[in-house]
This record gives sequence, structure tokens and C-alpha cells, in this order.
Amino acid sequence: MTAILVVEDDPLIASFLQRGLRSSGFTTAAAEDSETGLHLAVHEDFDLIILDMGLPDGDGLTMLKQLRALGRSVPVLVLTGLAERDVVTCLENGADDYMRKPFHFDELIARIRTRLRTSGTQEPFLLSAGRVRLDLRTRRATLDGRSVELTGREFALLETFLRHPDQVLSREQLLSQVWGYSFDPGTNLVNVYVNTLRKKLGADVLETVRGAGYRLRAS
Repeated sequence: MTAILVVEDDPLIASFLQRGLRSSGFTTAAAEDSETGLHLAVHEDFDLIILDMGLPDGDGLTMLKQLRALGRSVPVLVLTGLAERDVVTCLENGADDYMRKPFHFDELIARIRTRLRTSGTQEPFLLSAGRVRLDLRTRRATLDGRSVELTGREFALLETFLRHPDQVLSREQLLSQVWGYSFDPGTNLVNVYVNTLRKKLGADVLETVRGAGYRLRAS
């Protein structure tokens, strides 16, 4: 799965980014300062870095320069509220793309996927397992070749299952990846949406594993 590092000192923005990225099928890690961000970027494998320019131990530009000086070519997308000339400086020093704050999350995801394709990291657009296929570009779901109409949340839930075929996903995992909860809020959202999705796909496709969670059968 594609891994993205978020370097952002504002905990609310960092949490928002991670929830949204995970619900879009990415894995994430986060750092709140440039020292931690640089350490993670050098010692772990990431497919892309989202880098805020304003960090408590220096600016993101310094981290970007250090990263490139170490020979790391991982794509970097800068988040900034800086003036145009400062954006140009970031691009000249190795940033691959930028977005100004505030930004639309859908545009951020589109830019990330474009950058990943450009850098050679293939983010799959077609997910399939057994009788179910999901096209992320057209947002079309099919069962045995027949279209299945899904709501936005049902689509996100099915995408999560298709990224983990034959794997038991707990209620807590689904809450985190689809709804962005980092805790159990005592809601029955998962049960409700799994049941509605099961009615559309069939109980033989989406099964309950008693005491453990739910599984999409790939066979």
C-alpha cells in the first residue's frame, strides 16, 4: 500500500490529513517537527511526503534542502500560506508540487495521485476480488459485471474491504479507515453500513466473522 509521511505541527490539520488519506487507501505516518520528519524520511520508505512550511524547529524549506542534500528523491508536496516568491523558492529547492492553505481535500488527493503516477509509483485505479470490481476513477462498482449503486460512504467501505481481500477487519479498523475515528465512539455505524452493503453484494461476498469483524471473500 502507498505510504505517505505528513510533516505538520498543527495536530488538528495533521489528524484531518491522516484520516482523509487513510480513507483514500493510503497508509500514513506523521511528524510534528522537521527533525522527526527528516529522520522518518531518511530511515523509512515513503512514496510521498506532505510538508508544511511552518514548523516549530525551523521551516519546511530547511528540511527539504537537507532531504535533497542526502540524495532522497521521494516526491514532496508542500503545504503553504507563503507568498508566490517563496513558493518558487520551494520548487527551486526540490519540491515537486505545492498547495496553498486553505485547500480542498479532493484536489489534494488528485495532486497526490498525479504525482505518484509521475514518479512511477502506481496507485491502482481498479480494485477487484472475486465477483466484485471497483473503478476508483469512475467510482463505479460492479458485481458479476452488473453495476451496483453505492453511496459515498458505502463506496469508501467497499474500497477498504477490496484493499484487504480475505482479511478480517475489525469494527475498530473500519471506523478508523472509513470514518476517521481514532477511538470507538460507541456508534453502530459500521454495523449499519456493512448490512446495507451486504444487501447489495450478497451475504456470500461480505461475511461476518463472529467476535472478530467482517471479511470480503475473494474466492
